[in-house]
Amino acid sequence: MVGRRKLHASSKTRRVVFLAFPQTVLLDLTGPWEVFSLANTLTDDEVPPYELELVSGNDSAAIITGEGISMVSHRTSADCRGAIDTLIVPAAAATQPSARSLSVLRRLAAKSRRIVSICGGAYLLAAAGLLEGNRATTHWRGTADLSARFPSVIVEADSIFVKDGNVYTSAGVTAGIDLALALVEEDVGRALALACARHLVVFMRRPGGQSQFSTTLESQHAERSSINDLIAWAVANPSSELSVEAMSERVHMSLRNFSRVFRSEVGQTPAAFVEKLRVEAARRRLEATNEPLEAIANSCGFGSADSMRRSFRRIVKVAPTDYRERFARSDHPRRSRRAMRP
Repeated sequence: MVGRRKLHASSKTRRVVFLAFPQTVLLDLTGPWEVFSLANTLTDDEVPPYELELVSGNDSAAIITGEGISMVSHRTSADCRGAIDTLIVPAAAATQPSARSLSVLRRLAAKSRRIVSICGGAYLLAAAGLLEGNRATTHWRGTADLSARFPSVIVEADSIFVKDGNVYTSAGVTAGIDLALALVEEDVGRALALACARHLVVFMRRPGGQSQFSTTLESQHAERSSINDLIAWAVANPSSELSVEAMSERVHMSLRNFSRVFRSEVGQTPAAFVEKLRVEAARRRLEATNEPLEAIANSCGFGSADSMRRSFRRIVKVAPTDYRERFARSDHPRRSRRAMRP
């Protein structure tokens, strides 16, 4: 339920057009739509920040989603006239669009201040020539294929969303919500974007360059409940003793059997899992706080900032200080670069 507290946005209304082709993916459309709709609800300005339009990519106003749900658009692409602030292209089941669809996309893109794709919508932008020489991303399952089919596109396989010029591309499904929150923050400020995130009960917000992959999610396919329980406990307690010996004792297995079972169930060694888990915990603290690196290292189980730095370089490919500079929340006062370094 949306609360009563409202926030100022701006006196400008931005026209946001969702261009839905046949077999559009429903969540790719409705997730970002809800973010912009909430921004309108939560502002107390007389003029809402966004005007939302659902436009059908073909001659019919009817849109059948990939999930089989029928929707009626506000208008067809032929009737979509005038300047567009933001053109949003959700994924469609068919990643090889017709020549007519590509013509429609190019025409509307030419009238748009910024162009956005959600998940597999990057295929549509690429096929229309809108990603030539651009950095871009899509759902992790499609990044290799997108790169192979469109070699001129610089695919960033691990990013949640990518901005290159006035073109924005995002990874799978819920990453579209992250990107929409980023656009609201870009347009009308962090306070309103944060309010939207809170009402959606999502994190505010995963930075675009953050990994699509989560150590926790990657590990949840373990079939043994004892291993799943161990993983859940380790996620909640990264600073605890997480040596192979300690974990094997916790699940009442011999050291040798635990190492074998863990690798079979989780797909990586216990030591590799623990290192990734601690890096992930440190990333969240670097993004959300201005704690000294030594304090973060200790709270995440590294023991020292040097140890954390080595793990970051191995897994994230950057130093913790560089990661913080890129992804730290803008509402936290920055320490000096000297103060942040161990």
